[in-house]
Amino acid sequence: MESLCVLLLHPVDAYLEQELGRRCRLLRFCWDFPQDRRDDFLRTHGPSVRALVTGGGCGGDAALIDALPRLEIIACYSVGFDRVDLARCRDRGVRVTNTPGVLTDDVADLAVLRRIPQADSYVLAGQWEAIGDYALSTRFTGKRVGIIGLGRIGLAVAKRVEAFSDCPVSYYQRRKLPAYPNYTYRPTAVELAANSDILVVACSLNEQSRRIVCREVMEALGPRGVLVNVGRGAHLDEPELVAALAEGRLGGAGLNVGTRETRRAMADLVLGNLEAHVLKKPLLTPVV
Repeated sequence: MESLCVLLLHPVDAYLEQELGRRCRLLRFCWDFPQDRRDDFLRTHGPSVRALVTGGGCGGDAALIDALPRLEIIACYSVGFDRVDLARCRDRGVRVTNTPGVLTDDVADLAVLRRIPQADSYVLAGQWEAIGDYALSTRFTGKRVGIIGLGRIGLAVAKRVEAFSDCPVSYYQRRKLPAYPNYTYRPTAVELAANSDILVVACSLNEQSRRIVCREVMEALGPRGVLVNVGRGAHLDEPELVAALAEGRLGGAGLNVGTRETRRAMADLVLGNLEAHVLKKPLLTPVV
């Protein structure tokens, strides 16, 4: 891949940056550059770029894609690709890949495990020694679990829930899935929340799912309900979430945050997709 000119748009871990530099001709671009510096950079280097490595936070809009006339592939160093202009990529014939599956088990585990971040903070603050054992968390057995989005992560959560006693699983998404008759389908997010003690958000982000967890959904979940978001931040109406927690209208919320433990696997997927593209082999995780 030595001849492949790659533009790195998003900060990545040292392993991926080192491998890109070793295998390709690597250009580093800082999105925080002033506009005039960004324009100068793209005018100078844009015509050489054939591949773009980006992340869920930066993506690739139409203006950037158009500034790279030889662009062939956008490799997202993330599961999410909602900030990539897929329509423009299709028009230009630009391939797009992401890194699905890498985070599935870890995100699902965090959704099922109980108050792990709080307990970690308790120990790090020295409270275990000063105050004593961390308080017992809420019992999981017997809870009704609702899942918005029965995709890779949603199914991984559902399978873990099945290991607990008497934990019925229901779900909401655009279509009912006949392949999973043991899970109850709910036609709306509000109805799902009203029939759940724990609501897990695991869907992909698009215009239909943006702020899918709104005030009405939180009210339906209620003061004893727990919301767990392992999707994207934009799935939630955050001001409403803060208000619901402060006013006691929602029992609790667990918000997944990124860790760096799985970055190596994500990096390998990015590299594998770029290599497959150069060798004209099928892409490992194609989006477009």
